[in-house]
Amino acid sequence: MDLTLNASYITLDGHVQLQKYRYSYFVIMFAVYILILCCNLIIVFLIVVKESLHEPMYIFIAALLLNSVMFVSVIYPKLLIDFLSERQIISYSACLFQFFMFYSLGGSEFLLLLAMAYDRYVSICKPLKYPTIMRNTTVSIFLLLAWILPSSQVLVTVILNTNKKLCSFTLNGIFCNNTIYRLLCERSKVQSMQDLAVMLNVVGLPLVFIFFTYTRILIISYRSSKTVRRKAAETCVPHLLVLISFSCFCAYDIIISGLDSDFPKTVRLVMTLQIVMYPPLFNPIMYGLKMKEIFKQIKILFCRITMNKH
Repeated sequence: MDLTLNASYITLDGHVQLQKYRYSYFVIMFAVYILILCCNLIIVFLIVVKESLHEPMYIFIAALLLNSVMFVSVIYPKLLIDFLSERQIISYSACLFQFFMFYSLGGSEFLLLLAMAYDRYVSICKPLKYPTIMRNTTVSIFLLLAWILPSSQVLVTVILNTNKKLCSFTLNGIFCNNTIYRLLCERSKVQSMQDLAVMLNVVGLPLVFIFFTYTRILIISYRSSKTVRRKAAETCVPHLLVLISFSCFCAYDIIISGLDSDFPKTVRLVMTLQIVMYPPLFNPIMYGLKMKEIFKQIKILFCRITMNKH
């Protein structure tokens, strides 16, 4: 029985003193999960129902926040179950699915940030052509590509790993990211080239394009009036901060996967939790506070809620 279990299931060995603190972990992470859902979905709701927010920039923000909701929903439910379970295990097929969703949605975030950068570039650098270029069709194409391109490429990686022989059944983590490669008996050159291609397509090229667009925006804004500079600062700074934040945590993920097995588990756990806590919380807070129109609608919403209570 145990041999069958070991052959089919992977032990998630990244937890620290779980027997002692399981209920504390559960309460804290459950509260964070609910907070993330509320913060993101409130802004998405406002963008959907308010006609003043039916513009490409806000539609991309709503898509980014929905992406965050899907991202945490892949990680948190399983994490919460593990906190209350005697054994923290996951089947290899479920682990691959979690891996697929984790990196597909992570890649989608970069492509959605690319779409936002292009939207701001057209709005500030080519304002007269903006209505013609950023039509509903263009926005729909950007959204479809942002979700289809990463998922299709990561799917190839998953298929390549599906029938690989495992030499280890203990994962040094609390969910399935690229540390699953350490479970494999060997990693082929084809696999390494595929991973490099995915990284280039969904991270490298978008970052280059985003850098180019914001450089152009900076140059144009510097040469333009105060009104243009103010518009650029108000709408571009939140995007840039979100981009920098998410890029840093992607680097975190790469660093964690490269850490030796004897690296302190507590430090590894803290670094891993930051990846799944900070970006999904940071995004709605940043857009809610820094985007004037969204902030205005949030204040109106909470004022109405307060008045209804009285």
